[in-house]
Amino acid sequence: IAVLAIIVSIAAPNISTQLANQRVKSTTATLANALKEAKVESILRRQDVNFSYNNNGTNAGSIDIANISSYSYSAKSRIKDSESKSTISFDSNKHVDTAITYTICDINVTASPRQVSVSKLANISDQPGGTCP
Repeated sequence: IAVLAIIVSIAAPNISTQLANQRVKSTTATLANALKEAKVESILRRQDVNFSYNNNGTNAGSIDIANISSYSYSAKSRIKDSESKSTISFDSNKHVDTAITYTICDINVTASPRQVSVSKLANISDQPGGTCP
């Protein structure tokens, strides 16, 4: 029993870090997909489409594409953006009002943050990196 307890105490921190990294990856994928949907909808509808997110405190976070669809993400994940604005607008000419980089973090500080970048030409990419508070 003592040997089993030692093995569990060694493995537990690794498992929690892996779960946190998976939450970050999942939230990153949700964010990137929502941004891509907003871009496509602005082109198809030939009008501006607003994209916004809300970390919602201790509740699951939400991502909204104006009157089109909404997504949720883990309450343990946090999105922050480089421009300190939670709303951006995609226009029908494949542009956004401002280039922005989103950083996705987890409440478990050992998790590796990821970033989703949106250029002025509405190119969307994600990569590891960023810093979490």
